[in-house]
Amino acid sequence: MKLITIDGKALLRAIAPTVRGYKGARQGQIIDAFGGMLPEVLDLADAETPLRIAHFLAQVGHESDGYSALEEYDSGAAYEGRVKTLGNTQPGDGKRFKGRSLIMNTGRRNYAEFGQWIRRWRSDAPDFETRPDLMAQFPWAGYAAAWYWLVHNLNAYADADDLVGATREINGGKNGLADRRAYLSRAKKAVAKAFAADLPTAPALPTLQRGAEGDAVETLQRALNVANSRTLMLGVDGDFGAATELVVKHFQTMRGLKVDGIVAAKTWAALKPYIRES
Repeated sequence: MKLITIDGKALLRAIAPTVRGYKGARQGQIIDAFGGMLPEVLDLADAETPLRIAHFLAQVGHESDGYSALEEYDSGAAYEGRVKTLGNTQPGDGKRFKGRSLIMNTGRRNYAEFGQWIRRWRSDAPDFETRPDLMAQFPWAGYAAAWYWLVHNLNAYADADDLVGATREINGGKNGLADRRAYLSRAKKAVAKAFAADLPTAPALPTLQRGAEGDAVETLQRALNVANSRTLMLGVDGDFGAATELVVKHFQTMRGLKVDGIVAAKTWAALKPYIRES
């Protein structure tokens, strides 16, 4: 794939929050290093569209505390003994293989698998099981973010503009969702300006039914709460479960729509007056 032509440093500065002192100095160092290799990182991550780039930079921005940290602040002791999920088989592996890189890769297994992957392109890559600290140094910190993005298939969430789904894939829940959303908003504006591209500013409105998850479900839940004047309140959790299906059917009944619990074009059209920009 041809490398994207982009001023990576300028793009990151447009997205990054303003911080001062030691943290600000560290942020400047990271932006200079990461920005310089950003076209290569995006190429490796297969993040070639403006929407993929925006989601990648938003998640990286949150995970790295505003492009100012390459290692998690906690000690990593909480990961001790997590053999099944992280491959931490030896005493001390929790701290030894704590979260590092721009997206916090954690655990002996991830360090080893990243090493195997990057050596396909860089024969000089070190053994990260022996030197895990190098995961927090460039260029490896940048490459590790690309690897993580690929192996977790995060481009699929980016293509759907599904911030909630990507966030769950990264940390298993919705931790830091509001902060990630703020980064995504800034990233979309910066990327759109850099590429002169139109990016969606609100979640797409796909057909939804029971079992669906993500931003579009959150939009649906909020709209239903407004439409029903809060008489049938839903928790806004991005999970289309039994309660959401029940309220959808109630809304469809009240509006004379087909009562099937599926939110397709006609149901979205009826809900349009109740959708608020987030």
